[in-house]
Amino acid sequence: MAEMKIYNFPSKEAEKRLSAIINRGLGFKKKDFFEVSRILDDVKKNGDRALVKYIRRFDSPSMTLNTLKTTEEEMDNAASFTDRSFKQALGRAASQITVFHQKQQKMSWIDTDRPGTLLGQLINPVGSVGIYVPGGRGGKTPLVSSILMCTIPARIAGVEKVVMVTPPTAEGGVNPHLLVAAKKVGIRDVYKVGSAWGIAALAFGTETVPKVDVIAGPGNIYVSLAKKIVADLVGIDLIAGPSEILIIADRTANPEFTAADLLSQAEHDPLASALLVTNSHEIADAVALTVRAQLENLLRKEIAKKSLSRYGGILVVPDLDSAMAISNRIAPEHLELHIKDPFDYIGQIRNAGAVFVGDYTPESVGDYMAGPNHVLPTAGTARFASGLSVDHFIKKTNILHYSRSAFNQEAKAIIRLAEIEGLDAHAQSIRVRLQQRKGKNS
Repeated sequence: MAEMKIYNFPSKEAEKRLSAIINRGLGFKKKDFFEVSRILDDVKKNGDRALVKYIRRFDSPSMTLNTLKTTEEEMDNAASFTDRSFKQALGRAASQITVFHQKQQKMSWIDTDRPGTLLGQLINPVGSVGIYVPGGRGGKTPLVSSILMCTIPARIAGVEKVVMVTPPTAEGGVNPHLLVAAKKVGIRDVYKVGSAWGIAALAFGTETVPKVDVIAGPGNIYVSLAKKIVADLVGIDLIAGPSEILIIADRTANPEFTAADLLSQAEHDPLASALLVTNSHEIADAVALTVRAQLENLLRKEIAKKSLSRYGGILVVPDLDSAMAISNRIAPEHLELHIKDPFDYIGQIRNAGAVFVGDYTPESVGDYMAGPNHVLPTAGTARFASGLSVDHFIKKTNILHYSRSAFNQEAKAIIRLAEIEGLDAHAQSIRVRLQQRKGKNS
């Protein structure tokens, strides 16, 4: 049997599968919350000693206080362990990500349109940012793209201090590809700290790891839950759940492309979601068979199979309008359009982290090279949240100034609103100024 089951929509069976995907949530359990809370409290109280304890237990048995931070020598020597093609690809990706995010810059502004008033906003960067980068199979699968995606918008926002934490390898080092990427975006302070204790170190600060104002970067469930818990102390990018993709396809879609793109997300995690919605029975059958064939050649096929079994599927719908409606219900992290006239349907999209248009725009180009950020809302949060951007690393401070004449024109209205709310002291702060007859206009 094909690993991707086909459902006719609308039907009870199809609705049941949709509900399982939509209600998947972020997967936090009470025991996870208590365990992560305990770790956070431990690091807050014991600092570096707690970090070394966890690192020795879970990552690197030889870690010491003196080796928590990557040395200048390690940073400088990393390039010799990477090849030219990697450096070229890294440079191209960094350049294109920079160009895209530069368009998001905002400037402070002042408005004097209303007589006697000056109103505006100051735009300032946060003081410091901590980037969390997953280790990836003991450092063997370094997520270099996370460094670019998190650091470049912070730099464009004007953040001066950016530090990085990442789990060390068993030998106590950091994958050289990560260090080369960090150096590329101007990070010189890299700490060999991962999981929830890494987030705790950034949130509270320790003797070695500095406290930061904003934490960004993906991670496992412990990392995500730790970020959620400390979000009242520091800014965070977003709470990322398992990866997900929804592909809308018609009879013109290429089954090979479509199957490969579904599997590109299913291989991430057993909790990942990969869903095809199509108005073509022929495409549904072809993609199901192609997925089954392509699965056998994947290194992570067991993970992909679990993902497809739990949260995958193919929905056959009456028309593309129905497909768009289903997509808006799910609010997918990644939405791909494999249809004849994709731009005719862009206006119907309300909820999606990012939209990939056309046969030659697979989600993978967004992960690494295109320019838009790949840190995106998951688990339906695209209904109200956006992907990581320059805005995550700035603060907006309002400015207000009234002359006496402008104040007098609006005083009675302010008093009335304050009275309705039962806030007499608010109203009195206006009355005392009205009662003062002397004074010059400011």
